[in-house]
Amino acid sequence: MSYRYFEEYDINVTEKLRNNFKQVLEEVEEDPQREGIVKTPERAAKAMQFLTQGYNMDAEKILTDALFTESYDEMVVVKDIEIYSLCEHHMLPFFGKAHVAYIPNGRIIGLSKLPRLVDVFARRLQVQERLTHDILECLNKVLKPQGVAVVIEAQHMCMMMRGVQKQNSVTTTSGFRGQFEKIETRSEFLKLISSDLR
Repeated sequence: MSYRYFEEYDINVTEKLRNNFKQVLEEVEEDPQREGIVKTPERAAKAMQFLTQGYNMDAEKILTDALFTESYDEMVVVKDIEIYSLCEHHMLPFFGKAHVAYIPNGRIIGLSKLPRLVDVFARRLQVQERLTHDILECLNKVLKPQGVAVVIEAQHMCMMMRGVQKQNSVTTTSGFRGQFEKIETRSEFLKLISSDLR
């Protein structure tokens, strides 16, 4: 069977949001009946549900569903995980990359679960600092590894298209637990995420 794209939305929530977005258009003196905008309130309602779907996802369960016993005890790094989130202050996007690593302590997780974990927390109204912390603490709690590291680099539309309007600014946040609190281990991780090994 060929790929089929499917999204599901709560009808009641969609209708409430649609009415709210229609009112926003009216308040900024746009005609909600104009041809190019007549379906915008419904589209925006569905987009908002998609962009905040992380509230309805269980991050810990995503990890526990793919835990495996394994003796490997060296660093596992998944870098350049794309992030798209909404700033909770202005509800404007911020986007960039997350780099996540852990050192197993008898258990590993399926590699695809790290990007999924990132998405669960990114698909909420967020600040980059809390996003970094949420990913770090969830991994640390569920895996109980020897160490966890998270670095996020992102650009914020609230700084680029409004406010200070700085187009080239990039915000970097980081968090480290366990073995990554040691300078040697942290340095190895930072070197790995800045290298192009391809």
